[in-house]
Amino acid sequence: MLTMVRAVSVVAVLSITSAAMPLAAYAAEDARTKQQELMGTCNRMATQKEMKGDDRKKFMSACLKGEVPMAPARTPQQERMASCNAEAGTKALKGDDRKKFMSDCLKG
Repeated sequence: MLTMVRAVSVVAVLSITSAAMPLAAYAAEDARTKQQELMGTCNRMATQKEMKGDDRKKFMSACLKGEVPMAPARTPQQERMASCNAEAGTKALKGDDRKKFMSDCLKG
């Protein structure tokens, strides 16, 4: 009888342990993924700013510590797109008229 109780206890402990292991692995994977995403974002921002050498190292360090705003700067093309889009909205352009306006506006 004692052996049966021990066997059931062992099975119960193993069941609980095996159920918790995937959760721990998922939590570790999730944290690593967030860190990798942050590293990628910081790296893209440094590349966009054309940073090199010590300046890049300092920027990356500050960025990974959360000391750098995460909103990357817009490219000139993105700025132009936003400006043209706002102007088209102000003029209430729709359909083909809007497409033509946007095309002409983005060309410069």
